[in-house]
Amino acid sequence: MSINPSIFKAYDVRGVYPGEINEETVYLVGRAFAVWLTKKARKQPVIVVGSDARISSPGLKKALVRGILEQGGKIIDIGLATTPMFYFAVNKAKADGGAMVTASHNPAKYNGLKFTLKQARPVGEETGLEEIKAFALRAKFAASVKKGTLKKKLLFKKYVNFMLWQIKNIEMPDLKIAIDSGNGMAGLILPKLFKKIKRIKVFPLYFKIDCGFPNHEANPLKEDTLNDLKNLMRKKKADAGIAFDGDGDRVVFLTAEGRPARADFITALLAGEYLKKYPKAKIAFGVNSSRVVREAIAEKGGRPFVSRIGHSFFKEHLWKEGVVFGGELSGHYYFRDFFNADSGIFTMMKVLKIVAQEKKPLSELIKPFERYFASGEINFEVKDKFGIIKNLEKKFSDGRVSKVDGLSVEYKDWWFNVRSSNTEPLLRLNLEAKTKKMLEEKKKMLTIIIKKSS
Repeated sequence: MSINPSIFKAYDVRGVYPGEINEETVYLVGRAFAVWLTKKARKQPVIVVGSDARISSPGLKKALVRGILEQGGKIIDIGLATTPMFYFAVNKAKADGGAMVTASHNPAKYNGLKFTLKQARPVGEETGLEEIKAFALRAKFAASVKKGTLKKKLLFKKYVNFMLWQIKNIEMPDLKIAIDSGNGMAGLILPKLFKKIKRIKVFPLYFKIDCGFPNHEANPLKEDTLNDLKNLMRKKKADAGIAFDGDGDRVVFLTAEGRPARADFITALLAGEYLKKYPKAKIAFGVNSSRVVREAIAEKGGRPFVSRIGHSFFKEHLWKEGVVFGGELSGHYYFRDFFNADSGIFTMMKVLKIVAQEKKPLSELIKPFERYFASGEINFEVKDKFGIIKNLEKKFSDGRVSKVDGLSVEYKDWWFNVRSSNTEPLLRLNLEAKTKKMLEEKKKMLTIIIKKSS
C-alpha cells in the first residue's frame, strides 16, 4: 500500500478519512514511529497511546497499537483523552514518547496523529517527523526481536486533582460561567472538575462528546461558533463564557458582555501572574500579538521574547530558552508548570485564580491592555509571497525591521507583520496603530501595495 506523503505536516500527521488517512496508513506510520523511537531511546520504548472520540478514532487507534506492538513497543493505553491529558500521561508515566490519535479542531472528516518524545516534547518535521515519514514511505520493517506489551491505565482522577491543585487554598468567588465544550474532548474532564469546585455555577453547553461535531465546528477562533454560547450567557446572566476546541488544547474566554477576550490580552494578564512567581523571567508571544503584550511584560519586570507562530516553536522556547510562559493568538497558552506544553483547562484554572485573587470581572482585568487598535489577521491570496515580502521590506526600510517570522516593521505609532502561510498560497497581514483613523489609513496603504505587487 502506498501512503500519501501530503498527510505529513509540519507538526503532525493529518488527512481526510479514509481517502488520505486510514487504518493501513496508521499501522505503517505507527511501526515507523516505534522504529524511530527505539533508535532514539536505545531500548524497547515505553509509548503512551490515547485518542479523541472521532468516529474513525477507534479503528485508527487499533491499527496504531498493532503497528507499535509489532515493532516491540511497550504501550500504555490511556483510552479517550484530551491532548493535554495525553501530555500529562507521557510525563507521569516517564514514557519514552507518545502517540495520540486526533485531528484537533479540524472538521469531523479529518483524523491524524500527534507524536511526542519523552517529557511530551513535540515531534515535528525538524525533530524527527521527516525520519518517521521516510520509514513509513519505505514500508520495509525488520521484525522486532522483542515482543511488544500493552497495558491500560486511566488517569482521570489524577488529572482532575492536578488541575484542582492550581487553585489550592484560593477562595473562589460566587461566579456563573457558561462553558461550551463543542462536543469535544474537554467534556470528559469539565464535569468531574467542577463537581469539586464550590461556589462556581457552570452552565454546560455541548458537553456530550460527539466528535462528529453536530452543533458547530469545535474551533472557538471562528466567532460564529460562539453564537450559542453568547445566547446561553445572556439567558443565564453569566459572569463569563469559556469555549474549548476539539481536543482541549485551545481556549477562548468571553467577558460578561459576550465579547471574546483577545488572546494577546489573556497572554498579558497571565504574564503578570507568572512574573510574580518567576521575577525577571522571559515571556513568549507571537509576532502577530499586540504591542501591549511586550509593554505589559516589561512593566512587570519581565523579559519579552518574540516567537515564530506555531506550537513547536513555543514549546522549544520553554525547553531551551528559559521561557516560563507563552501565549499566541490561536488560543494556545504554554506553561513551564504544565510540562512546557499547552492546555485549555490549565489556562482556565490560571485565569479563574486571577479572577478570584483580584476580585474583579474579566472585562476589568483586561481593560488596561486596550491601548491600541488592531486589524485582526487579513489574508491575501498571492502567487509570489516572498517577492512581496521583499518589496515591503524595501518600501519600509526606515522602520525597525525584524525577520523572526516573515517581516515585522515597527514605527512609533504603528506596526505591521506580514508572513507566509505554510500550507496555502496566502500572505497573512496583521497591523496595529494608536488610533482607529491611523489603523484604517495604514491598512488601506498596505492592501494597495500587496495587491499591486501580486
